[in-house]
Amino acid sequence: MQTRQLGNSDLHITPIGLGAWAIGGGDYAFGWGPQEDNDSIAAIHAAVEHGINWIDTAPVYGLGHSEEVVARALKGRQRKPYIFTKCSMVWGQDRKVTNSMKRESVFRECEDSLRRLGTDVIDLYQIHWPNPDPEIEEGWRALADLQKAGKVRWIAVSNFNVSQMARAQAIAPIISLQPPYSIISPEVEAGILPYCGEHNIGVIVYSPMKSGLLTGAMTRERIAAMPDDDFRKRALNYQEPHLTRNLAIADKLKEIGSKHRKSAGEVAIAWTLRRPEVTSAIVGMRSPKQVAGVVGAADFRLTADEIGEIAALPRA
Repeated sequence: MQTRQLGNSDLHITPIGLGAWAIGGGDYAFGWGPQEDNDSIAAIHAAVEHGINWIDTAPVYGLGHSEEVVARALKGRQRKPYIFTKCSMVWGQDRKVTNSMKRESVFRECEDSLRRLGTDVIDLYQIHWPNPDPEIEEGWRALADLQKAGKVRWIAVSNFNVSQMARAQAIAPIISLQPPYSIISPEVEAGILPYCGEHNIGVIVYSPMKSGLLTGAMTRERIAAMPDDDFRKRALNYQEPHLTRNLAIADKLKEIGSKHRKSAGEVAIAWTLRRPEVTSAIVGMRSPKQVAGVVGAADFRLTADEIGEIAALPRA
């Protein structure tokens, strides 16, 4: 599988990486419902065997559980992918998630992630959300100090807007941004992607299949059967009138994919990768079957006509 340089770093990453959000399971505010750890571990093994060379996780995914599962999956393996994780979302005994970019909190989160991941250094450490906004400078200085201390190799941000990135850039270089980007949610095209391209900030997009809506496998029946601790049941795009429109988009992606023996999900991912500013896409994979259904997106290219067909689809 080909690789692309991430910003100004020495990281050369595959066009898709394994997203470990759903691997965290359910029973917290941002959960995906129950998830078997053995399935998660098998998915990670399958992804690595297919050539995927990075995994993106975060402490908040399962309140530490996702990082622990990633560590279990990679323990003892000679060929290990890069590990990307995050900070700024914390929780207490009540399992309620809050935000902090205070220096002491960031340092504590980093040590906890290193322990859970079973590693001495994190390849890419990212501020998960720029909240509270007044703490951005303090949090970013903390990440820069962690980099100087050798705890993390490269530092990055997630969900930042242009002005927030500019504030961070004044302190230390941003290697990459992690924004949401999909056919359903293309908002970053307006200003954020051009800014990243101009400043050589790598872009790792998340939710290219909009949390499963564009996989081609989502149905109303499947949504109705989702457990109560699956956040998607409450998500706006899973509600009408958005749902009908989104499923129609997925049907169109299926049609395009069938011409190339690709899944709707692979078409959705390839659509995000068409932008020159986008380095890679985070793709959730909860089982080896899901890995097989999306890995083809890494080397797939849409034609200009197909991009035009997608552009003509009705969106909000």
